[in-house]
Amino acid sequence: MVRQSSTEDPEATDPGWVDEVLFTGRSTDVCLSLPEPVDRATLRRLVSAAQERLTAAGLRAGGAAALRMPPSLAYVVNLLATWRTGAQAILLDHRLTGHEVDRALERLTPQVVVAPVRTGGGALRVFVDVTEGVTPYADRPAVSGHAVIQLSSGSTGASKVIGRTAEDLVAEVHRYTRIDGVALPGERIVLLPSMVHVLGLVGGLLYGLHAGVELVPPERLSGDAVLAAIAAADSPATVLGVPFHIGLVTATRPTGPLPQFRRMTTGGELVPAAVARAFTDRFGVPLGNMYGMTEVGVIGTDLHGRHRPSIAPAPGIEVREVDGELHVSCPASPYVGLADPTRWSDGWLHTRDAGTVDEATGLVTVRGRLDSQVSVGGLKVDLTEVETTVADLPGVATAVVVWDGGITAYVQPDGPLSEEVLDKLLAERLAGYKRPRTLHLLDQLPRTTTGKLVRSVDALRTAVTR
Repeated sequence: MVRQSSTEDPEATDPGWVDEVLFTGRSTDVCLSLPEPVDRATLRRLVSAAQERLTAAGLRAGGAAALRMPPSLAYVVNLLATWRTGAQAILLDHRLTGHEVDRALERLTPQVVVAPVRTGGGALRVFVDVTEGVTPYADRPAVSGHAVIQLSSGSTGASKVIGRTAEDLVAEVHRYTRIDGVALPGERIVLLPSMVHVLGLVGGLLYGLHAGVELVPPERLSGDAVLAAIAAADSPATVLGVPFHIGLVTATRPTGPLPQFRRMTTGGELVPAAVARAFTDRFGVPLGNMYGMTEVGVIGTDLHGRHRPSIAPAPGIEVREVDGELHVSCPASPYVGLADPTRWSDGWLHTRDAGTVDEATGLVTVRGRLDSQVSVGGLKVDLTEVETTVADLPGVATAVVVWDGGITAYVQPDGPLSEEVLDKLLAERLAGYKRPRTLHLLDQLPRTTTGKLVRSVDALRTAVTR
């Protein structure tokens, strides 16, 4: 049904998987509540109309469409229409700056770009009202045969281009159906994470469409709105989010009983034990734990909260520990234009996560990142990318970017430079969640005796106070 593509094979993927896997079920079944219900018949009609617009703008099977859109019905429709055309979908977070988007488009050369021409609903809306425009970009085939392209943490510096085939996506959707504790047909998912990223895309949208689970984005990103979404219907509801969202929900006291609330499931980073206890004490439902990566999707879960902080590998996924690093089974390299044996080799993805695997139980415990990736409000940021961007700015000789309760940049100027100018330059080049919250200008950054820049947070703090 779905042909396996490689990074060297830009031919079209068989679009039949969209209808066979995602458009199953009765035409009258509601698949999205925004809050107006969208049934499958309506979604199919909207997708068919979007296919005509994309084709008229120049999208062809084997090509690519770049989607730079906020979470919206228009995003869902154009994503499915792209796949139904037999084309590749390049997902660009709508919070990226114009500079970042331009860099991504130059690298990936889509045939068309889909972006809003009008957006309504307010900044705190989880789903917004979008009127989209389709613009021709390049008359070239896709850079690879993958169904979806995602960027590791942005589109500047050394960020990675990650591709997943239709076969990968279908396998992950089916994997979700075998995980104990996921929302079941006829139930609801209160969807908080962005569908540009893997948890919201596959764990929310694609699984929900396949399994007949209604997706219910709350009207706003607030605890009150999440609880209101749970209470809006009688069917069981699972809240899907990242640890950042736990605080929103836990800080809100329900006005009455919520028998519909089945569990909350989070992924993206480690959850402190105290945060997990506060949630379960308040609501009396399990706080599920999920571990995954853009490269492979869901890796392991503990949706009943029985093994925290450990997780059990998802069906069909193997996890091993090599010198303190977790490796995950991955038949082909997910990277486009990157041949790095330190990230993938011989059928194994090197996660750069520290962890252990219990030989007796098979449970996996994630200890944290081995590299420079951090999480800001549930969004992944690579500090190396931020540092490269800072160091490349005019007036900057060199820079070190570290995590010190937030993203902190230590900068050695090359001539006149102020923090205000530096912050303005960064705002043009980095999305808001990636920008350093603290900037320090130093005449000389500390170095080791061999001339290497010192990255110790304590040493950098000391240098500021001298």
